[in-house]
Amino acid sequence: MDVGVAGQAFAPGVGVVGQAAGLFAVTNVDDLLILALFFAQGAGRKGAAARVVAGQYLGFLGILAVAAATALGATFLPEPVLPYLGLLPLALGLKAAWQAWRDHRRDGDAEETGEAAPAGGPRALEVAAVTFANGGDNLGVYVPVFATAGAGSMTVYVIVFLVLVAVWCAAGRLFATRPLVARALSRWGHVLLPVVLIGIGVLILVEGGAFGL
Repeated sequence: MDVGVAGQAFAPGVGVVGQAAGLFAVTNVDDLLILALFFAQGAGRKGAAARVVAGQYLGFLGILAVAAATALGATFLPEPVLPYLGLLPLALGLKAAWQAWRDHRRDGDAEETGEAAPAGGPRALEVAAVTFANGGDNLGVYVPVFATAGAGSMTVYVIVFLVLVAVWCAAGRLFATRPLVARALSRWGHVLLPVVLIGIGVLILVEGGAFGL
C-alpha cells in the first residue's frame, strides 16, 4: 500500500487512462502477493479461483463506492473508523491459521484412512473483506482524485480500475502457478497466508492509531 509515490502517476501529458492505470498500480502492488496466496490456497479445489476473483471484485467495488460517495460529499466511513478495518484481516488471519492447523490434522487422517480431503479454499466474502480492509488507506488517494476529476474522468478511472482488477487477478494466478513458486506456496502457503493477513491487520491498526496504539 505504498501511496507515497502515487503522485508520480500524474506526469504531464499523460492521459486520464494512463493516470488511472498508474494510480491503480502504485496503490495495489501488495495485492499481487495476497492474490497469489489466495489462489495457491484454492489450488485444485473446484470453484476456488472464481471465488477469489469474485471476492477481489466485490472488495474493490466497495472501495470504489466509498471513494466515489465521499468525493461527492457523502461520508459512509468517517476517518476515525478506517484504522479499525485492520480487525478484518486480523480476524481472517487467525481463522486461516486455525483452519490450516485443522486441515493439517485432517489431511493426516485422510492419508491414514485413504479418504480424500474435503474441498475448501478461500470464500469470496473473505477475499472481499481482506481486499476492502487492505485498500482502506487507498481511499486517502482516490477521494481527492475523484473529487477533482469530474464525473466524466471519474467514470474513466472506475472503468480502468475494474479492468485492471482482472489483470491483477490473472497476474496473481499466473504467479501462483509458476512451477517454482507453486511448489513453495504449496509447501508454505498455509503458513504464509495467516502470517500475511495478521501482519496486514496489525499494520493497519498500528499505523492508524487504533486502540491508542
